[in-house]
Amino acid sequence: MNFNRINNISGWAVFAIATVTYLLTMEPTVSLWDCGEFISTCFKIQVPHPPGAPLFILMGRAFILVFGNNPETAAVAVNSMSAVMSGFTILFLFWSITFFAGRTLSSRAQRGIGGESTLLIISAGATGALAYAFSDSFWFSAVEGEVYASSSFFTALVFWAMLKWERRAGQPGSNKWIVFIFYMIGLSIGVHLLNLLAIPALVMVYYFRKYKPTVKGTIAAFIVGCVITGFVQKFLIQYSVKAASWFDVSFVNSIGLPFFSGFATFFVLLAIVLVFALRYSARTKRYNLNLAIWCTVFLFFGYSTYVTTMIRSNANPGVDMFNVDNPISLEGYLGREQYADWPIVYGPDFTDALQYKNQGNVYVRGEKKYEVAGKIKKPDWASAPSAHFFPRMWDNDNDRQQQACYRRFGGLEEGEAPTMANNMQYFLNYQAGWMYMRYFMWNFAGRQNDFQGLGNARDSNWISGVQFIDNAIHGNQSQMPDTASSDNKAHNRLFMLPLIVGIAGLIIQYKRKKRDFLVNFLLFFFTGLAVVVYLNQSGFQPRERDYAYVGSFYAFAIWIGLGVIAVDQLFKRFIRNRYVTYAAIALTFLAVPLRMLQEEWDDHDRSQKTLALDMARNYLESCPKNAMLFTFEDNDTYPLWYAQEVEGIRPDVRVIVNTLSGSDWFMNQLRYKVNESAPFDVIFTKQQVQGDNRQVMYFVDMPGYDKNEFYDLKSTFKNILASDDPKFTTEGSDGELYNIVPVKKFKIPVNREHVIKTGAALPGDEIVDELKLDLSAKNYLLRGDLVMLAIVATTDWNRPVCFTSASSLRELGLDKYVRQEGMTYRLVPVLNKEDNPNVNTELAFNNMMQKFQYGSTNKKGIYYDEENRRRLNYMRLAHAQVAVSLANSGQEEKAIQLLRHFDKQYNSSDYPYGMTCNRGNQHNAISLQYLLACYLAGDKALAKKVDDSVRKDLRQQLRYYNSLGDHESAEDNLASNALAFLRNQNYDLGDKQIEFANDILSSYQLLHQLDEWKNEYKLN
Repeated sequence: MNFNRINNISGWAVFAIATVTYLLTMEPTVSLWDCGEFISTCFKIQVPHPPGAPLFILMGRAFILVFGNNPETAAVAVNSMSAVMSGFTILFLFWSITFFAGRTLSSRAQRGIGGESTLLIISAGATGALAYAFSDSFWFSAVEGEVYASSSFFTALVFWAMLKWERRAGQPGSNKWIVFIFYMIGLSIGVHLLNLLAIPALVMVYYFRKYKPTVKGTIAAFIVGCVITGFVQKFLIQYSVKAASWFDVSFVNSIGLPFFSGFATFFVLLAIVLVFALRYSARTKRYNLNLAIWCTVFLFFGYSTYVTTMIRSNANPGVDMFNVDNPISLEGYLGREQYADWPIVYGPDFTDALQYKNQGNVYVRGEKKYEVAGKIKKPDWASAPSAHFFPRMWDNDNDRQQQACYRRFGGLEEGEAPTMANNMQYFLNYQAGWMYMRYFMWNFAGRQNDFQGLGNARDSNWISGVQFIDNAIHGNQSQMPDTASSDNKAHNRLFMLPLIVGIAGLIIQYKRKKRDFLVNFLLFFFTGLAVVVYLNQSGFQPRERDYAYVGSFYAFAIWIGLGVIAVDQLFKRFIRNRYVTYAAIALTFLAVPLRMLQEEWDDHDRSQKTLALDMARNYLESCPKNAMLFTFEDNDTYPLWYAQEVEGIRPDVRVIVNTLSGSDWFMNQLRYKVNESAPFDVIFTKQQVQGDNRQVMYFVDMPGYDKNEFYDLKSTFKNILASDDPKFTTEGSDGELYNIVPVKKFKIPVNREHVIKTGAALPGDEIVDELKLDLSAKNYLLRGDLVMLAIVATTDWNRPVCFTSASSLRELGLDKYVRQEGMTYRLVPVLNKEDNPNVNTELAFNNMMQKFQYGSTNKKGIYYDEENRRRLNYMRLAHAQVAVSLANSGQEEKAIQLLRHFDKQYNSSDYPYGMTCNRGNQHNAISLQYLLACYLAGDKALAKKVDDSVRKDLRQQLRYYNSLGDHESAEDNLASNALAFLRNQNYDLGDKQIEFANDILSSYQLLHQLDEWKNEYKLN
């Protein structure tokens, strides 16, 4: 059997191993984060968030059809697509490694590939490919319905195709491979833009094969690769649509032609130009130019999948992000205008006040033409007083503690202005170190736990698994709480074996094939550190971002494969035995992919987990019929979309995403029916909120309006906020006119008989005459605030208004008027009492006992990562609150029934009551609320179970915090010093202990609360 046949069969065998692994461990339904959005949009071919993924949507739809076009199998279909695409990624990685391995062997071995050499090459491919298959970050994406698995497939495909061209270069028709590559790149744009970062490596392969390499030529080829990448991303992707949208505005507004006439004309003209250019280059025998034009043509062919986005958006589907129903909105969609911009090369520090500059008019689609709806305002990064090269500490917002992150990782004291040295320190420590190298080491050295890390010694660091190394870096790991180490399934010890073998492969490739090394290094760099530089991340991020760098880990896996050859050569240097190659192969395979499989399986097996769907069901089933439900996060929104759009759960509920509700397109979507949810009047006309209109409304005192008087909210909205009277506008410092609000206090009248009839209140309620909202602490209203207040004002208690969070309502004063009915809070005309939160105990009890589901949590061995545990905590807290209310109303038996019902739903070894977390003991604090409910209900057996678990974890935490100091101290002394530090008084804490001052204090306080309750309720 020849080498090519062995190579092909072996590649497909590795593909089968990886694919079966992913299919066995994939989630059987929707996952958290964006997966609910993507599966929903695949099921009905809808429009996801910018910049979109039209090809992913079409591929997902095809898989759904293969699986029977059944709502019950839609999630399995899309998740299976990720599994299969990930399997193909491993296939192409295998073949790429064997290509490099054959060239890395000595010339004599290459000439006689067969026997031992063939075995070594195939083993290198299998070891590297399976190491990547079982790596933390790639496996995570392979088992859920997200775009990153498909994006990795395209990266692997184009890289392998370029190596395929390299073998055939000079043969007739070989350049078809290059055209194919750019067609694949064009298609990949419809999945994710990360694939573009492979272009510099591809250009280097072309240069080394076509030209005689020199130092200057290599540098020039590198620059050309960077230029081509930038040209494709900026000009072919964005500026082509920008030009087409300009054509459309001109044709519609100036000539009076229909919408899309200019858009179509632009691309027809572009096609004509490309055809003439092809003929010219062929006639004049400019082959390189001809090849470049063909590549451009096929890139556009692939990129054309975005036409489907506009087609579907015009149908007004249930999920229609950005409402991409015209070329202007497509331009904004591709340009990610919904999200904030950031500087890369030149810009300010966070201490500067940001200036904006106008860059033309904002156009929106009107009835018959495009209308101006404000100015395009972009940050003027260069105008800041401290603007400098390579700005890393640029974000002057502080919604995610960005400034604390800058100071921590950049070495800044409070009140100190950043310097270039601080910027570089932040880049190295946070962006390159914490947000890249830590992820890299997770995959190839080991991982401490799954707590989202904020830079401290306990949470989510990389570890080696070698005790003395980890203790020197992070403190005594044997003192860590069990839930943060041995009992945490993400505690993976790889002993740095994949890293060591990969470095060995890197070295041997560098020594033997420098050109190949440079090609792979460019792929490694551009999909790793170059992404770090481009993203310029400010901290702290809402979630871990390791999925963004899997392309870099892919390149390193090639070196892991080549490391098999390096180990073989090392063994042969010291051992003279004919079986030495077999030993080297067996040792590296056991030490790397098999060790990774053993460690990573338990925290990547999602095969029994249904939490995201069941949580969404619980939110929706907690709502009355035809409710308007406000959500506040990705994870209380996207799973709900899936539940409604795919599985048809409670389609009567209108989900209003608070973070999106202020956009003009989302407000307009409220005006039409979605599923079984009726349209809603948001008071403002479409024109009044289009573009930048009423993006923000400032509170400004005006004569004739009493500061102390409460004004009717509905009439104030209709007569003032929705008025076009110029007297309710003011000119800003930028010369633009802004709408103003002359009053800060509002009231909503209540008709007692009506609210009881509609179910907004119960007969025994202390119903208020009016809701009073005092916004004196605010200086302005954002458009999202206007939407919430407009809905509250105009429902007239006919349509229930619910929220997934009560704490998010404090700014608008609505938190005082909500009642818990399960997992949601309903707006009611009853004032909450501080010592007795408002709970509809009967309805909430029935919802939880009869309608709630719990994510298969009663099955043993299911892994719930930190975000899953947080969602389970919200459910635990909701049950505790209802149980407390039941006990306080004399219904102790029902309270016990509810508490035991929840306790039976999960396995305490997978989800204990006592558990360390990265948010100031939030997990244990919620468990204490559950414990209090047990005490009040009189269930001492369950109370002891909760108390023992929480007490154990808190004791272990304090033991760990004590171990971080220079000396041991009593718990009360440790807590006193933590309190002194937090109050800026004299304290005696070690540097690592300072990081945990809040946790030390909260652990001590929670322990004392346990002791007090134990004595008070006489728990033995």
